[in-house]
Amino acid sequence: MESSVATSTDSPLAVLRPGPLTAYWRFQRAVAKAQLAAWLPAGRRLLIDISGAAAVCPAQAAGSGHAVVRVFPAHPGTPAEQWRLAPRGRVVPVVAEPGSLAFLADGCADGVIAEDGALSRHLMAEDLAAEITRVLRPGGRLLACVDSLVLGMALLAEWHQWAHLTDLPHAEVVLIPWPDGTITRCFGAAQLYDLLTEAGLEVTSIRPRTVLSPSTVDHVLRQQPGAMAQLVRAELQAGQHPQAGASPDEAFGISLVATARKPARKPAR
Repeated sequence: MESSVATSTDSPLAVLRPGPLTAYWRFQRAVAKAQLAAWLPAGRRLLIDISGAAAVCPAQAAGSGHAVVRVFPAHPGTPAEQWRLAPRGRVVPVVAEPGSLAFLADGCADGVIAEDGALSRHLMAEDLAAEITRVLRPGGRLLACVDSLVLGMALLAEWHQWAHLTDLPHAEVVLIPWPDGTITRCFGAAQLYDLLTEAGLEVTSIRPRTVLSPSTVDHVLRQQPGAMAQLVRAELQAGQHPQAGASPDEAFGISLVATARKPARKPAR
C-alpha cells in the first residue's frame, strides 16, 4: 500500500536541501562525518559510493586511504563509463545507473556507502539492496542512511493531510513528495530491517542519525559556540547506549542510519 500527498506548498523542512544550515544541521553533518569515520574499515579497501553528487563521504573515505568508486547518475542516453581498478586513496567517478550497479562484478567491493537517503531516492529500494548485496564480497559492509517515517509524518502534518497521516502506520510502502516534485521513500526501523535482511544482509545496527534533539543542540551552541566537538562526542556515546537503538516498534529522528554486512562464506566440508 502506498501513501502519498500532492505538493502544493513549500515546506519549512526544505532546509534539509543544500543551503544555509542552522546550528543543528551543522551538527548533523558533523555527526554524519564522525559516524562514517567510525564505520570505515581498517586498511585500504575498495568502496562503492552511491550517495549522490552532494555527498562529501567519498573524499573522506579516500582521505583515509581507501579507493572509492563514486557513482553519478547517468542521464538518458548517456553510456555508462566502465569501471577500472581505483588506486588506493583516490576517488574514481563513474557515470552509471546507481539503482542497478550492473557495471560492477559480483563480490568486487569491500564496502558500499549509501548516504544522503540513497535508498529513499530509489523507490524500488529492494532492487538496489539486492544489487548492493551482489557487489559486496563475503564479509563486506554497508553504511546506509534513509528518510524516516518521522520525517514523512512531519510533512503530512505540515500539509494537513490528516487522512494520509492516519493511514501511514499501516502502509507497506510510504512515498512522500517534496515540494520540488521529487519523491522520497520513508522507512520505519522494522521496514528498513526487513529491506536489508531480505536482500541477504546481516543488520548490525539501526539508529537515528542523531539522538540529541535540535533544541538541545541549538541551546548548547548558543551558550557555547565552540562546543561542537563535545556535542558530537556526546552524540556518539549516546548512540552506543542500548536504548538509543531504533527498535522495530519505535523510531525517532528524521533519518535512520543502518549498518549491515554480507555473511561470510561457510567453510566447505
